Amino acid sequence: MNHLPGNVDGQLAQVGVAHGPITFNYHAAEAVLSAAGRRLNQVPRPPRSFVNRHRALAELDEVLAADDFPGCPIGVFSGLPGIGKTAAASQWAHINHQRFPGGQLFIDFAQLRSGAGADVSEALAICLRALGVHDQYLPVGFAERTALYRDLSAERGGMLVVLDDVTRPAQVTPLVPQGPRSALLATSTWRLGELVLDGATLLQLDVLDPDSAVELLSAVCGHQRIADEPDAAKRLVELCGGLPIAVRLCGARLLTHPRLTIGELVVELSDEQSRLSRIAVSSAHEERTMSAALELAYRDLPETAARMYRMLGHLPGLSFDTAVAAVAAGLATAEEAKETLDVLERASLLSVMEDRRYALHSLVRLHAREMSLAQDPPSAARETVGRVLGHYRLLTVLADLAIRADRLRITDTAEITTAAEAFSAPGEEASTGVGPFAGTDDPGRDALCWLEAERSNILAVLRAAAELGFARPVWQTVEAFTVLFLHHRHLADWRESSELGIDAARGDGAVAAEARLRSLASRPHMDLGQDERAKEHLDIAERLAVESGHVVLQASVQEFAGRYWDRHEPSRAVDAYRASLALNAEAGEVRGEALARYFLGCAQSAAGDHMTALTTLRRARTALLSLGDYRMAARALADTGRTKARLGDTVDAIVDLSRAAADLRRSRAFHYEAQAVEDLAGLLEDPEEVRACLRRALVIYEEGGSPRAAAVLARLTAG
Repeated sequence: MNHLPGNVDGQLAQVGVAHGPITFNYHAAEAVLSAAGRRLNQVPRPPRSFVNRHRALAELDEVLAADDFPGCPIGVFSGLPGIGKTAAASQWAHINHQRFPGGQLFIDFAQLRSGAGADVSEALAICLRALGVHDQYLPVGFAERTALYRDLSAERGGMLVVLDDVTRPAQVTPLVPQGPRSALLATSTWRLGELVLDGATLLQLDVLDPDSAVELLSAVCGHQRIADEPDAAKRLVELCGGLPIAVRLCGARLLTHPRLTIGELVVELSDEQSRLSRIAVSSAHEERTMSAALELAYRDLPETAARMYRMLGHLPGLSFDTAVAAVAAGLATAEEAKETLDVLERASLLSVMEDRRYALHSLVRLHAREMSLAQDPPSAARETVGRVLGHYRLLTVLADLAIRADRLRITDTAEITTAAEAFSAPGEEASTGVGPFAGTDDPGRDALCWLEAERSNILAVLRAAAELGFARPVWQTVEAFTVLFLHHRHLADWRESSELGIDAARGDGAVAAEARLRSLASRPHMDLGQDERAKEHLDIAERLAVESGHVVLQASVQEFAGRYWDRHEPSRAVDAYRASLALNAEAGEVRGEALARYFLGCAQSAAGDHMTALTTLRRARTALLSLGDYRMAARALADTGRTKARLGDTVDAIVDLSRAAADLRRSRAFHYEAQAVEDLAGLLEDPEEVRACLRRALVIYEEGGSPRAAAVLARLTAG
């Protein structure tokens, strides 16, 4: 006789002799519904300081609350670590609590990953327990657990399942509830695009706008703190990049350190080297940091993507394309770089902009740099910047050549452009001539557009490279980069670029290059009203040009000196232009001779010798047209019109200035177009035509940061 002491839970069979298998079918009967009368409410409450996200929550309304959705609707919030995905999901669940009479389940996959046996099967076990299945009745196999979950979720109906911090689609699909009017909401750093095949809608969360970020900071640390230091608060959330977790951590630090002012915290965070470590808050039990949040995303990257991530941390500039990323990471092809960038995008560690360029959040960039400093050789930063500088030097030189091949250069461009044979833009064959700008209807226009689009990035690379001591490639890039500023007057950028180039040329012992860059630097200084600084550059440039023995360079410096004397002593300007004309003629420099003749004509007119000036300007324009230099020819036409106006020939002056303004606009020489239309406004009689001219000039001057904008605005407002 069998004897079984104690209590027994569940099924019991006492069998003497059994022939064949014994099967117990008890799940449907006993699995049971000890939770049948209890409403599930597992989703954590949203943080008290939750702000904004109205648009994201409204989009989720459309996805998860649709009555006519076939099957179970699925929404996925994705975005940077700390962007507020969990908070947004919890907020939506809280607001829509009544829509789901079957209750709300919540699974935190981050906690599952930190424990032993962390997998989808364990997530199913958690759900089954919540639905009333006791541990002794839990199926052991994954397939059996999935089947039971489907049965029970179908019976219950009207459920919301929230899956937090999932990392792959396979963690989502088995947990989709089967009952009517149920829904599933997942959050993930990864984009999980494959879930679209299951009908999911992907919702990308972005950083907070400045006002919402300040509102969040206020909700955490108190409204009075913000009221006491409103400007510092705006700067603080700017340093946080609008990232909610960073704002919360800073707010919590202010709350726990009442004597710490917002301004003092701003000073601390202004140091990039320590910013991430200072975005933190400590308690007796734990320390929460911005670095730790980003580490969660970084540790899941495959090695190739992790290495590119680290190299991008050293990349100067705000945005980059596939070619720059390939160069920064030292990858062989753009295709390989594109695949790796796709991984980083899916991990929400970089974003794709509307023009298909890429960008890293400012705090993500700092984290990537931290990872590189911890894992890569000390030379990694210098090597990355050096590779990127070489890339931009090549393209900037090619752009310069495409815009104006025959202008004076100290750089031996042949040494650099030989690399163009190996250059290939993403998806294009390697090209020669003017590199990636070849084969288009207007290579010069396309090159100028490229320089304009890359302006801030080139300047950032120059800053970083100059600091690291890359002397020669820096001044060579600056010399080529100047062609942009000769067309588009970004005066502050031009001045900064010139100063970087001058310092680099001096450090390289390149006397001719220093003279060239100093003479060019005189232009932005003069346009900014800094004539004394311009004169200092010109005096040194003149001495160095003579020292170099470069005759064409000497002629060019005399031309720039003439531009200075135009303002201060017209007779000396005439002398300077005559000297430039003679030196260019001596060197057989046809274009330089035409330019000197043009400026000589301008000086003659300014000195009152208008008839001689007209003859000189006509000869200069003819020569410039024969050289195909339509931009300078248009300038000569504009000054012909100005000279005619001084002679009292208003009708012809209006014709010349109107035509010159149109030609300059087609040449994208906007600064000189502005000068032409401003002068034209002084000759026209129709008030509406005058205002149209002044409005156009104002737009150009404001975009270029020219002090002339104030004078033009005064003319407009005066009537």
